[in-house]
Amino acid sequence: MTGTGPSTEPDRAEPDRAEPQQAEPEQAEPDQAGFAAVVLAGGAARRMGGADKPALPVGGRPMVDRVLAAVADADLRVVVGPTGDLPAGVRATREQPPGGGPVAAVAAGLALLPDTLPADTSRAAPPTPFDATPALSDAPALSDGGTVALLAADLPLLTADAVRQLRTALSGATSADGVVYVDDAGRAQFLCGVWRVAPLRAALTRLAAGRNGVLTGTSMRALIAELTVTEVAWQGSGPPPWFDCDTEDDVRRAEEWIR
Repeated sequence: MTGTGPSTEPDRAEPDRAEPQQAEPEQAEPDQAGFAAVVLAGGAARRMGGADKPALPVGGRPMVDRVLAAVADADLRVVVGPTGDLPAGVRATREQPPGGGPVAAVAAGLALLPDTLPADTSRAAPPTPFDATPALSDAPALSDGGTVALLAADLPLLTADAVRQLRTALSGATSADGVVYVDDAGRAQFLCGVWRVAPLRAALTRLAAGRNGVLTGTSMRALIAELTVTEVAWQGSGPPPWFDCDTEDDVRRAEEWIR
C-alpha cells in the first residue's frame, strides 16, 4: 500500500501484540456521529521506478480518484501527499517533513479534522492548497463517536460497499478501536480500515510523547500496537478491496479485475 516515508511500502506484518479479534461483518448500521477519510498518497514507489503511483490510471481513472470515490459519502476527505487536481471539497496536506513516513502522514491528516463534521456543508467548501501541518497537540478533536477511514491511495478496487462493511463492523465491535481488512494470506491491511477518532488521536499522542514529539520514520506497527484492532475478511462480491498496487504487474492485474 502507499505510505509516506523512507520505507518502500507501509508495514504489512502485524506488530507483536495480543492476538487480534476476528469478526464477521455485523448487521448494525454504521455510526452516524461523523465520518471522515484520510488517504495517504505519498511514498517513494521504488518498485515502480519512483512513479507517481496514486496518479496511475486503472480502468481509465487515477487510483487516488477511485479511492476518493469509495468514500464520497464522507463528511470530510483529506489527501496527504503530493497531489494534482482533486475533487471539489477534498482537502490536501503534507506530513512534516515531507516523506516523514505513514504515521506522520496520519497525524497530518487527522490535524485537519474539525470538531464536528456537518454532512450538509463539508463537501461544499472549495479545494484548498496544501496546509501547513499543525502540531499534534493543536489538532482539533472530533466527537468521541466519530470515525475515520485510513486508506492507501493505491487501492483501485476499493468500493463504497467495502468501506460500508468496515464501518458496520466497527459499529458492532464496541470494544475495538478500529476494523481492518485482512488479505488472502491473513495479513492485516492497516491502511484499509476504519478507526474511532478519539483512541486513534490518543495513540498518536502517546507515541509522539515517547519519541520527543517526533513521528518521522515511525512505523504503522508502532501506532497499531497502541490500539485494539478487529480484523474482517471481505464478504462482498467482486475483487478484493484491499488489493494494493505495488508493482506494474499489480496494476495490470487490477485492470483485469475491473474489465
